[in-house]
Amino acid sequence: MIMNALLLTDFHGQFGKLDAFLRLEPELVIISGDLTNFGPVAPVLSMLAQIDVPCFAVPGNCDPREIIDALEESNAVSLHGSSILVGKISFLGLGGSNPTPSSCPFEMQEEEIGSLLTNLLQRRERSMHNVLVAHAPPHGTVDVVNGEHVGSTALRQHLKDFDLVCCGHVHEDRRVCDIDGVKVVNPGPAKDGYGAMIQFGDEPKDIDVELISV
Repeated sequence: MIMNALLLTDFHGQFGKLDAFLRLEPELVIISGDLTNFGPVAPVLSMLAQIDVPCFAVPGNCDPREIIDALEESNAVSLHGSSILVGKISFLGLGGSNPTPSSCPFEMQEEEIGSLLTNLLQRRERSMHNVLVAHAPPHGTVDVVNGEHVGSTALRQHLKDFDLVCCGHVHEDRRVCDIDGVKVVNPGPAKDGYGAMIQFGDEPKDIDVELISV
């Protein structure tokens, strides 16, 4: 059974494009962090209440830590530090980011990211399509800022454990790349009307990604 998912990230508190995104009629919504711009978290609850299909979200580095509680209270599923099986799709989530020059509220050292991911992978249930929903991109993928790769080295070490990585964080590197058969997609900031439609097919590795704008 083919499933169409909408991937959004980096709202930074600007939700004006959400209605246009939802008119694309996705069966599933994935949010890869930075729902707020250092808070507040209350408007996130109203935004998520507008999404009437299953929604899975992780926080970003610009989200305050209390975003976790807000996601737990919301209509969405908080994926940070957990995994879930949806039909033939296994989702695993890890929010926040590796350290940045800005010292944002939801950052972790690479060692912590690696430890969390290792523990999650030991517990997750593999399926036909195995998806990582993260905020930070894996290092050396869709993570170029001013000619430098700024993604997470810990995420990169576990790239082969997935078929698809959904991320964001780096506004300047909106694209899809394929590394050793693993697709990595950074859809660009939703605040600017950017996103991606992902079609999960009936066979392993049958995952199509289309960058969109509204």
